[in-house]
Parts: sequence; structure tokens; C-alpha cells
Amino acid sequence: MRIWFRKLAVLGALLAFTAVVIGAWVRLTDAGLGCPDWPGCYGHLRPAAAAADVGAQANYARPFDYGRALREMQHRYLATALGTTIVALVLIALLNRRDPEQPKRLPLFLLALVALQGALGRLTVTGLVNPSIVTLHLAGGLATLATLTWLALPRPGTSQLTRLRPLAALAGMLLVAQILLGGWTSSNYAGPSCPDFPTCQGKLLPDADFAQGFDLWPGLGPDYQGGRLPSQARVAIQISHRLGAVLAGIALLALAASVVRRGRGSTRALGAALAASVIVQWLIGMNLIWQGFPLVLGTAHNAGAATLVVLSLALLRRLWADPVSRL
Repeated sequence: MRIWFRKLAVLGALLAFTAVVIGAWVRLTDAGLGCPDWPGCYGHLRPAAAAADVGAQANYARPFDYGRALREMQHRYLATALGTTIVALVLIALLNRRDPEQPKRLPLFLLALVALQGALGRLTVTGLVNPSIVTLHLAGGLATLATLTWLALPRPGTSQLTRLRPLAALAGMLLVAQILLGGWTSSNYAGPSCPDFPTCQGKLLPDADFAQGFDLWPGLGPDYQGGRLPSQARVAIQISHRLGAVLAGIALLALAASVVRRGRGSTRALGAALAASVIVQWLIGMNLIWQGFPLVLGTAHNAGAATLVVLSLALLRRLWADPVSRL
């Protein structure tokens, strides 16, 4: 049964990766409120049915837009498929619980996490894309991806690179912080506040309001689509995200270089892939600004972040072997 468990974990990881990327596409196209209710869309489970029901549309203040509704529902369908896969993982773990090599705690953690994600998905809509809720929803999606990736990876042998654990832990924490900063930047529509690079509004040190920019609970009620923060607060968020990209990137490159220098075989290849992904992510970020924030690069930037999570987890699993791998 462990073979089927791992195959399902691989499927779940692929679905989670796709859900993160599609979620970014939905957010960047302002489709997060394409369906103002949850889990349906204008009272229906299919956007086509909602489009035909003019009476149902009249019950909601937000005008119906078929394209946005379709994108939002596609994301929900994908999330439902992911949740179903996780439930199947839990069932296999319970049925195979007598096997000492069967992971048991992580599947249960995933079940709780996907339930929380469903609640956050609903709050994203009812909270009118509140930045705090949107960022937490992104964090939950990446945590789901990370956990499924951990379960999908083959069981590691004894690590010969245990000295790199402190550096790996630091790089991982900086990556998590940077991804959360990216979510906060996106949900507050702060990217275009600095339309140039490496300067921001023509200055190396632009006027910035960090207190307002990092007010982590702006409150429920207002419609946050398009952003509500003043320019100086958005500038503070964007330049923080740029600084975070430098710090996290340097730490990840240092880890990758150490792995390439000391590792062997596939572990060394993982280090090289991590280094390449950091450089590509930096290039995407810079071109995202220089080209005026096109949708394709914005979505690719989110895909790059998810790729860094997967590669970092693959390396961490090589550095931390049993008993963590049997959780």
C-alpha cells in the first residue's frame, strides 16, 4: 500500500503546485471575486449556469463577469481534486497504520491543513480579498505543497552533509519569509509602486511608510480589490520584498554552492538546480518590473517561488533523514 501512497503523494504534489500557480493567475487577473459567494458561483456550481441565470446575478452587488467567474471556479475545482487526493492519502495511511514505515502524522496534518485552506478560501471571498487572508491562503497552499512534496520524495539514506543543516535551516526560513512578503506585495497591489529597478521611483531610498505598509490586519469590510494603501505604504512593501529577495537568494545560493562542492550524484544535481532556479527567479523578478508587470511574468514569478519550495524541500529531506521521514 505504501507504493500507492507515494503515487498519490506525487499526484497531490503536482495538483498543489498547479493550484498555487493557478491561484496566482486568478489573483493577478483580479478574478478572486469573480464569484462573490462560496462554494458556488452566483448560486451555481458552473459558471455557464450562472451566466444563464440573470435572476441569480441580480441577487449580488458585484456584476457577473464570465471570464473571471470561470477562472475562479477552475481554481476551486482544482482545490477540490487536491482535497480528495489528500483524503485518499489519509485513508491509505489509516488502513496501513501497522506498517512501521508508513507516514501517519503528516497525512492527518494535511487533512487539517486542507480544511483550513477551505475556510481561508471562503474568507478570501467574504473578506473581499483582505490582504491578510489572501497571504495566509497563499502560505497554506505552499505548506500543502511542501508537505506533499516531503511525502512524495523517496526515503533518504544516511546524510553525509549534516554540517550544512544550519545553513539549510536559515535559507529555508528566509525563503518562507520572502514568499510571505511576496504574497503581501501581491495582495496589496504594491508591485507597480516601484516601476523601475534597481531604483524605486528614481531613488535608491524613496519615501516609504513602513508602519502603514505592514499593518497586518487592516480590518474586514472594505473591498480590497485593486488595493487601498497609499503610495508610500506600497513602496515600503515593495522595497522590503526586493531586500528579501537578495537575502533569501544569497542564502539559497550559498547552500546550493556548498551542496555542489561537497555532495555527490543526485544530491549535487539538486544543488545545481536550486542555484539555477534562484538566478532564474531573480531574472524573472527584474524583467517583471522592466516590462511593466505582464501577466505571464507575474504568474511565472509565482511558479518560480513554488519551484524553490520543492527544490529546497528535496535538499532538506536529503539532509534530515529518519525518523523525520516517517512522520
